Amino acid sequence: MSLSHVLLTSLLEKPSTGFDLARRFDRSMGFFWSATHQQIYRELAAMLKKGWVSTLEDADSSSRKKTYQVEALGRQELAQWMSTQQPPSDFRSELMVKMRAEAQLGGNKIIDELEKHLEIHRQNLATYQEIYSKDFNEKDNNDRTLIIHKMVLQLGIDLEIGWINWLEAAIPQFKKFKE
Repeated sequence: MSLSHVLLTSLLEKPSTGFDLARRFDRSMGFFWSATHQQIYRELAAMLKKGWVSTLEDADSSSRKKTYQVEALGRQELAQWMSTQQPPSDFRSELMVKMRAEAQLGGNKIIDELEKHLEIHRQNLATYQEIYSKDFNEKDNNDRTLIIHKMVLQLGIDLEIGWINWLEAAIPQFKKFKE
């Protein structure tokens, strides 16, 4: 998967300016795919050259804002990408490598980082639960788009709960060996 596929998906959901897309990205797609605003603008320019997106003319011609929308070539690219099957993503975690190093070096240097991760996962869970309450409680469960968005968010919630449970079990184990 590339950033272009993430952006095409976001733009299909709603044509947007680069700025609005970057802001929306920070609040939705950015939860599971990270990109800087600079990367987003660079990718939009590349997609524009490929004919995957175009810009809508702004009624205020003095404005430099460009609203991007997906074109037929962009839809074809996204459909082609969707039809290719990929194995599950590899789990890559710097934290897990640090823990293996901790096992060899000792010193309980990892505890502070584990506690910070626990705090971050609790914050993420609260954010996801707030989004769930706002966007999906008492919504029509027959709306295909809503169901898909809800399932993606539910996976995020489940992953955060899993991390929290694991960290809450791991931290006391490390603290038993405080040197």
